[in-house]
Amino acid sequence: MPRYKLTIAYDGGAFCGWQKQEPPLPEPGDPAPAYLRHSDAMLEVPEGRVGLRTVQAVVERAVREIVREPVEVKGASRTDAGVHARGQVAAFTCGGDEDDSKSPGDLPPGAARDAKPGSGWPLGRGVDRLLRAINGRLPEDVLVVSAEPVRAAFDPIGDCSAKAYSYTVHAGMSRALVERSRVMHVWQALDIDAMRRGAAILVGEHDFAAFAAAGHGRKSTVRTVFSCEVIDLGDSHEGVVTTPPAPGIATIEPARRVQIRVSGSGFLYNMVRIIAGTLVEVGKGKMTPVDVRAALESRDRRRAGPTMPPHALCLEWIMYPREKEQALDHLQEQSRPAESPA
Repeated sequence: MPRYKLTIAYDGGAFCGWQKQEPPLPEPGDPAPAYLRHSDAMLEVPEGRVGLRTVQAVVERAVREIVREPVEVKGASRTDAGVHARGQVAAFTCGGDEDDSKSPGDLPPGAARDAKPGSGWPLGRGVDRLLRAINGRLPEDVLVVSAEPVRAAFDPIGDCSAKAYSYTVHAGMSRALVERSRVMHVWQALDIDAMRRGAAILVGEHDFAAFAAAGHGRKSTVRTVFSCEVIDLGDSHEGVVTTPPAPGIATIEPARRVQIRVSGSGFLYNMVRIIAGTLVEVGKGKMTPVDVRAALESRDRRRAGPTMPPHALCLEWIMYPREKEQALDHLQEQSRPAESPA
């Protein structure tokens, strides 16, 4: 039974996160809960439940329409409502190969157990056709950017070796307009050098209890951060008059775009958004790099900065062991001195 890995990009603004959610319908006479505003009538859910619009649900629906059998599309990262992605990874198993003699106990994770004859997607049918077929059934705010066959035991979560997020800040008196749903606006300029000094403190293996939301549900709060960078993206001229104004006309100065990029072996709940909130506080002068170290060492959530809103967070990529080895080989190749001409 073939198993396929999908790399998925999405605009999270109109989704209730990645993971499927099927809360109960309200009892007759009860007030309508807020989550009903995010229901998707096209989703098939058990009686008495309502299907909320999530990325997993709409991708799974598209895949099921293609392979014509029930499948589970398992994602690597459970992004929250409003969070975007450029490189989410998911996988599913379906029927379609030549060996259909396996018993249900032998099937890999996510495999359909009640597939109909002629259903599934055989490898010989082509992964390029599969990619086009899935994208043809997805809404405009989700796109599968790549698809590939993988081994039957491939686990998007358990096999992950690294992942990276970005958080984008729009700093200044000029508010973002077109991109307001993808950046966090702060009203003042930020001290980027101070933010970089604070970010460097977070690199390495540490106990990140101070940077995790309460109720994170993890036995250990020790995580390894591979990199934590503060990137100056330059001035944003969105909504700003770029030609010299006539005398007597007041204009606003362009804001600065600053992006916080964090990669690591894994993250605690809200960890990246709390890191971003802490570094923004440093940029505002409300905290110092010394305060960042003190918060980290204290393991006290109250010592770190605020949890930033989700809409400026983006899952950039997820890496697996083979990809990590290839990336390291590429970096080593770049670092080798060039051979002098004979």
